[in-house]
Amino acid sequence: MRIGQGYDVHRLVPDRRLMLGGIEIPHDKGLEGHSDGDALLHAVTDAILGALGAADLGRHFPSSDERWRGIASAEILAQVVLMMREAGYRIGNVDATIVAQAPRLSPFQKAMTENLAGLLDVAPERVNIKVTSADHLGAIGRGEGIAGLAVVLLEGQEQEKTRA
Repeated sequence: MRIGQGYDVHRLVPDRRLMLGGIEIPHDKGLEGHSDGDALLHAVTDAILGALGAADLGRHFPSSDERWRGIASAEILAQVVLMMREAGYRIGNVDATIVAQAPRLSPFQKAMTENLAGLLDVAPERVNIKVTSADHLGAIGRGEGIAGLAVVLLEGQEQEKTRA
């Protein structure tokens, strides 16, 4: 088993879609970024890379590389999931938190959980997404951005065989 943690934060800006967990969330602003800015998927992706001992998003998908401009974070995650599988691992579970003052995200938790489970090819019970606010403290509390945090447990493929 291997464990990894990830963190990502992006500024909210006008004229962008708000993507979190691969789901478009209705809001008057979206997350700034070289990609679609999905802070939750970026945190999960970074956590997987960390568990693999494979550095971070910036190493594999640098914002200085134009081929990644505008890429869906789900595509970035898919590439890292492939790396994970090639290394002989699968997701044991994911525990993630989104920190946002606005918009209210609880109505979208189930959809984000199901979508992330699908992207990771695991049962939704293996994915937990929590949402919280910053209680009006700091930049996130002022509604200037959104952060994502994630912890993942990777299991060796042989562990799945022994559980069956």
